[in-house]
Amino acid sequence: MSRKSPTKGNGPAPASLRAQDPHLARERAKYSDPLPSREFILSLIEQAGVPVEATELEQRLDILAEEHEPFTRRLAAMERDGQLMRNRRNALCLPSKMDLLKARVEGHPEGFGFAVPEDGSADLFLGPREMQKTLHGDTVLVRVGGLDRRGRREGYVAEVLVRANTRLVGRLHSEHGVLYVVAENRRISQDILVAPGQDGGAQPGQVVMVELLTQPSRHAEPIARVAEIVGNYADPGMEVEIALRKHALPHEFPAAALTQAARLPSKVTRRDLTGRVDVRSLPLVTIDGETARDFDDAVYCAAEGRGFRLMVAIADVSHYVKPGDALDGEALSRGNSVYFPRRVIPMLPEELSNGLCSLNPAVDRLCMVCEMTVSAAGDISRYRFYPAVMHSQARLTYKEVAEILARPAAASPERQVLVPHLRMLEKVYRAFFKARSERGAIDFATVETQMMFDQLGKIERVVPVERNDAHRLIEECMLAANVCASDFLAAHKHPTLYRIHPGPTPEKLDAVRQFLGEVGLHLGGGEEPRARDYAELIDKIQGRPDRDLLQTVLLRSLQQARYSPDNVGHFGLAYDAYAHFTSPIRRYPDLLVHRAIRAVLAGESYNPGSWSEIALHCSTTERRADEATRDVEQWLKCWFMRDRINDEFEGTVSAVVHFGLFVTLDDVHVEGLIHISELGQDYYHHDPARHQLLGERSGKRWRLGDRIRIRVVRVDLETTRIDFVPAVAPASGASMPAVPRIDAPASAVRAPRSAPKVAAVAGEVVPAAAKRPSRARGAAKDGSAAETDAAVQPAPAARAKRAAQTALPGLEPAAAAPKRSRKAAVPAADAAGVDASAPAVGEEAAPAKRKRAPRRKPGGGDNGQA
Repeated sequence: MSRKSPTKGNGPAPASLRAQDPHLARERAKYSDPLPSREFILSLIEQAGVPVEATELEQRLDILAEEHEPFTRRLAAMERDGQLMRNRRNALCLPSKMDLLKARVEGHPEGFGFAVPEDGSADLFLGPREMQKTLHGDTVLVRVGGLDRRGRREGYVAEVLVRANTRLVGRLHSEHGVLYVVAENRRISQDILVAPGQDGGAQPGQVVMVELLTQPSRHAEPIARVAEIVGNYADPGMEVEIALRKHALPHEFPAAALTQAARLPSKVTRRDLTGRVDVRSLPLVTIDGETARDFDDAVYCAAEGRGFRLMVAIADVSHYVKPGDALDGEALSRGNSVYFPRRVIPMLPEELSNGLCSLNPAVDRLCMVCEMTVSAAGDISRYRFYPAVMHSQARLTYKEVAEILARPAAASPERQVLVPHLRMLEKVYRAFFKARSERGAIDFATVETQMMFDQLGKIERVVPVERNDAHRLIEECMLAANVCASDFLAAHKHPTLYRIHPGPTPEKLDAVRQFLGEVGLHLGGGEEPRARDYAELIDKIQGRPDRDLLQTVLLRSLQQARYSPDNVGHFGLAYDAYAHFTSPIRRYPDLLVHRAIRAVLAGESYNPGSWSEIALHCSTTERRADEATRDVEQWLKCWFMRDRINDEFEGTVSAVVHFGLFVTLDDVHVEGLIHISELGQDYYHHDPARHQLLGERSGKRWRLGDRIRIRVVRVDLETTRIDFVPAVAPASGASMPAVPRIDAPASAVRAPRSAPKVAAVAGEVVPAAAKRPSRARGAAKDGSAAETDAAVQPAPAARAKRAAQTALPGLEPAAAAPKRSRKAAVPAADAAGVDASAPAVGEEAAPAKRKRAPRRKPGGGDNGQA
């Protein structure tokens, strides 16, 4: 029965309980017929002190008959978000009163997992039985239990609020006539049953994309249908196809975006030149890797008094991609381009990324120019931004420029005209580099590698990348333009996305100082050290035999760089403010910075929405791209090593974990695991503070940075695991366990579900360079270089987020998937944490044989004001 509304359309009457809603004005602003706010509903249920029936709540709030449906949707949305839940009597309850926490599930390849509470409290261990109800990534309500025998808080899944997985990529298997899929994401340990008649024609052994029909529960495994046959596991390029689907990377442009791109002109039109400065007569040139196809930036430098006039011209993507259009929506969704070996997933269609927006030689292109006046000491005294039209005089490579600078007279006739300009660029680079040292930016010495491929797209060899002055020249010019962009927007008080890099946390600072104290060193700066303190210590340890070890420990003490609307400065680069301006073709934050600068120049304001949400999204897509790239690289390295079983190599210990040593090989730059059981007959104890394993009886110590000769004994393509043993039996007084000869990887059989792919460690810093591919493939060469590409961590393997403390007894660890940068290194100073954002590989417990659960026969939103 409907009650008469005293407030329809204008909100509740003064006598109504709804009129006491403190958020009534906000609800009225959002909706023509406002409902009680979520906060008010929660306060009423809390005041009741007992579970409340929905009908009783409606009566108290004078909910009309026509309001019943939207009010029900609001309650359902609150349940979905973990604000409310229903008990067995269908009454509304507060999760906090029921000792429930909202948390995100992180699965482990061995079948257990963790609930990571949203309130920041300690993680809860989820046993295999609890993990049967949910999948990795789901949002759940968990009840806090007691402590397990290892002292960990246990959790029990009370309700799954949000299912994170609707589509999964994996390999199809058949057992006793039952088809099932093993997910490529090893954190999803449940087998996915394929419903009868829903195999889509796929054959066992093929890689497929499945769509979940039913989610897992305590009594049933998930059931799915085959939505796409990706291909055969060993097909060329399959590793990339799997990574795209595993990490949900958008790789096909929607029709609307392609249509918009096709409608754009193929060249700059006369109308495009309105309001632009014509710099086509200046000898601007691009300098990139040999295989790069998208050119974001061009540079030019001339003498001005005792200093320099430096121009950095950046592709004006903002002229063609407008806020809210189809191209903009897709660019935001992707967040950035993804550079795989031999394949690029661009942020923008090729018509723009390699054509209209790319600063190709001998054609007119629209650009945004940062023009700077630089002193002989490398200080920027003045700068200005303006839209322009340019005409690149040459497409140069790093190698070519380095050779011209080394031997100017040997340059080809067509390049001779550019020699004076290149030498002027070298002079401004020297000035910038000197200023970098004086401000105390961190500069880690690192080694970069590049994969060389055969005709089948598989690795033929892995070679170190020689970093020359041309790389550093471009990097310093890009850093200067990025700093000017952040300063310009800050001076005009216009919101933007800054690239921030906070200093080390107190916990990491204490740990690194404890370690340094063990070797007689000290990190200055007190409770708030500066980048200069790190830089001075790095200079001090040069020439020490343990330099690589010390440098790795220092690098890992730094946080990750990320995007944020709040400027907290850039620790690694020693900048008070820093933003990404120089790569709008391949990074969405750069496009936003361009739009903000254009708005300021026009006397306007640019508002893309929630800057905080966009910053989080762009940081997330960046991490997603890094993880996908690492997966592909590790698979390719396994393919490369599969024919090297029983070969011996020299290497360096790149990570020490409780279950063994990760070793990076010198000649092939591949990382694998020596399990602790292969170190000799002794009890080894892990000391994370000293980064070592110490033998209890023998006193043998294995530390980060130790040199060792190993033998390759096992390579598994499906788990991307490479196992080593010491080539010489450890001197422990006991004989080395016999290692069976393995001539080929067990790729034809189903890999143990326990073999992990690796988990990223939050807050752990890895080689910035590990974040982006070589410029030869279009990677960054600016501040991101300084951050993501610049600081390359010598030891790529990292600590696991929690596996080291949580691996179940008797479970072997699996090899980590290290990330090796394909980009020429940049002074790691920038990187120091700059973009050293890509978390390194984590520790994972390894395959222990487990019984397969009996097969079962397959069976069987919020909207409005919510």
